[in-house]
Amino acid sequence: MFDLILLYNMLQICSKHAESSPFKTFALPVSDFCKSCVKSTLMFLFLVESFKVLRWKRMRIFVKSFGCSTNHADGAVLAGCLCRAGHRIVDSISNADVVIYNTCAVKGPTENRIVAVMKSVPSEKKLVVVGCLPLINRGRIEEGVRFDGLVGPAVGDGIVDIVDRVVKGDRVVAVEEDFSNKPELNLPRMDLNPTVSVVPICYGCLGSCAYCCVVFARGHLRSYTVEEIVPRVEDDLDKGFKEFWLTAQDVGCYGKDIDANLAQLLESVCSVEGDFRVRVGMMTPSSVMDELEDLVLAFEDERIFKFLHLPVQSGDDEVLDRMRRLYSVRDFKKVVGRFSASFPRMTLATDIICGFPGESIEAFERTLSLIEQVRPDVLNVSKFYARPRTPAARMQDNFVSSYEIKRRSKEAGLLARRIVSEKNRQWVGWKGSILVDEVGKVGGSWVGRNFAYRPIVLKSAEPLLGKTVLVEVVKSFHTFLEGKVVGQDP
Repeated sequence: MFDLILLYNMLQICSKHAESSPFKTFALPVSDFCKSCVKSTLMFLFLVESFKVLRWKRMRIFVKSFGCSTNHADGAVLAGCLCRAGHRIVDSISNADVVIYNTCAVKGPTENRIVAVMKSVPSEKKLVVVGCLPLINRGRIEEGVRFDGLVGPAVGDGIVDIVDRVVKGDRVVAVEEDFSNKPELNLPRMDLNPTVSVVPICYGCLGSCAYCCVVFARGHLRSYTVEEIVPRVEDDLDKGFKEFWLTAQDVGCYGKDIDANLAQLLESVCSVEGDFRVRVGMMTPSSVMDELEDLVLAFEDERIFKFLHLPVQSGDDEVLDRMRRLYSVRDFKKVVGRFSASFPRMTLATDIICGFPGESIEAFERTLSLIEQVRPDVLNVSKFYARPRTPAARMQDNFVSSYEIKRRSKEAGLLARRIVSEKNRQWVGWKGSILVDEVGKVGGSWVGRNFAYRPIVLKSAEPLLGKTVLVEVVKSFHTFLEGKVVGQDP
């Protein structure tokens, strides 16, 4: 609206004053034109220039995020800030003037897939690459991708200026390693799920894992204060969100830079009145050892999902030491044991890496033995990929062959499938309440979570998103449970 009023006023001035400053801007000699020609010429030129400005400020923009929940939270902020600035967020590249890819580069295959996607962007579209990849492997983008903007992660409302510059024809490269800032938690967002609010509680971590390249993009620990996080939860609760994901690279190290801790944060979040659920994100064993009892006590609140994501990565202490993981297998088992004692039906998720440099057959077998012992409900199996600039990438003398890595990964995957399937079958017949937090992949289907964050798929012609319903689990699959609605939760 401001631009239209400004344009109208400029045209009025130009029509009345042939020798006005706008006229002089275009350097048209007055003596060569009659007054009416001057008026028409100025009006036309200002219309052209002004509508260019209008178009620069109101572009159609496609935003897509890859990777972890923190990155998706960053992407929601990018879209929200652009929308507030007057741009229109669209759901397809074909409808867009500008394409923004919020990238991930934690693994080699992920990077390859994203680079291929970026290469496929039509040449007439402006492409802005943000996220972790520009800082982790900038050369890969510069060598193989046509781009107009290259920016690091968590840029927040800075994306608006970047897009404006790109649209005007600038090529923007802003990938300096500035790890002192973090986006404000009250920035506008365009959340993909109206039921789930993803709340970053800190950026960076305190680790120095030999295989991890994320530290090059996210830096070291910067925690939000409790006074920043709790109002965000309260505000989103008022907006209708019912499930909160507290997320970070390692939620266990939350607050260690500001004299706070995760247990204190959970207590503060759960002091908020209302009917909502909290999912606590991934934490490393070493980061929670010093507050284990307080953390278990905080998890007693019925609104916190009994869900523990605790990556072990290897069942061999020697390999863990080479990985720089700062804990032992015994530490991992202690944390699992303590949570299991208080929450026998909790969901345990863990991760392992197959074929880390120096991992012997015996070390790998110890990992499989550990998995048999703890019997996780979710097991993420990854193959080792050397990432740029990491210490592990320099361990070439100890690399495991790609063939052997593939073999070990397959064996671990089969073990995971067996254990997870057995664990899922134990839920058949369970009855209780779930919060429906996701639209299913098949029409008329919905996904809800019970107290242990178990995914239960329902079929219903009635919209269920955001509702709490009573269900009975009737069937189990490898990755989810199937249930039927038996009533509404009072």
